[in-house]
Amino acid sequence: MTDAMAAGRFPADEPLSELGRRQVDDLGELRADRSCCGPELRVRHTAELAGLSASVLPELADLDTGDWRGRSLDEPAPADLMAWLSEPGAAPHGGESILGVIDRVRAWMDALQPGRTVAVTHPAVVRAAILIALAAPPESFWRIDVPPAGKTVLHRRAAVWTLRV
Repeated sequence: MTDAMAAGRFPADEPLSELGRRQVDDLGELRADRSCCGPELRVRHTAELAGLSASVLPELADLDTGDWRGRSLDEPAPADLMAWLSEPGAAPHGGESILGVIDRVRAWMDALQPGRTVAVTHPAVVRAAILIALAAPPESFWRIDVPPAGKTVLHRRAAVWTLRV
């Protein structure tokens, strides 16, 4: 959790709030052969607080909301917001589309080496990974609720991903 999230703004590159730090404390021990995180301050801070020595990877960056970054959720034109929420290829903010983040995450997942990897990242990246694992349509992206400091476990056997619930 960050101040922007609590205030209902599109994410900005900011540190965790006090609540966010407490949420990380609740994660418990994370074991991994390797750990990585997105480049934003909030995820680097999360990885550090979780005791991980994480490599920063641009593939794990949050969905780029372009001109909307840091703005209130009620600032975009309603038609633009609706297009972004309902059309996976739309990017009315000038940033990245849902299809773009899915493609980026798929490339990262395809390149993962065998072993346990802990990735500290954003809800958008987690949603994309779940869609990939389930071979679900991109239109399902916003139907996945990813809580702050949550854990999602995916396994790859051969070329097939599974989601552990």
